[in-house]
Amino acid sequence: MPGKPQEHLSRRERQIMDIIYALGRASVAQVHGAMHDRPSYSAVRALMRILEEKGHLRHVSEGSRYVYLPVRSRDQASRSALHGLLRTFFGGSAERAMAALLEDSATRPNESELHRLAQLIDKARKEGR
Repeated sequence: MPGKPQEHLSRRERQIMDIIYALGRASVAQVHGAMHDRPSYSAVRALMRILEEKGHLRHVSEGSRYVYLPVRSRDQASRSALHGLLRTFFGGSAERAMAALLEDSATRPNESELHRLAQLIDKARKEGR
């Protein structure tokens, strides 16, 4: 089952996914080279195999090496993670999540972001969502 939302990714797994999303596709050597405070090459290879087993990555053979690609787009993965976060911490309530974001000084949106949010809310109202 590709990328089940309930599957937790470790810090290193998220780091690898971020690198692959940024590059679009990457070999183990490319991912290893892009990591900060990197583990061993074999640890990165093992983590990428685990991500493949979890359904987050797939590979293609290019000569003697594997090149890894994300199974889902970053947008699809983000939405899936967001739905899991809403269910887990906010009882499925988008309103409770937005209130938490708006009340937290570290995540408080700036004026242009508030304007964009207001536009999205107006659009959702017009579409009956």
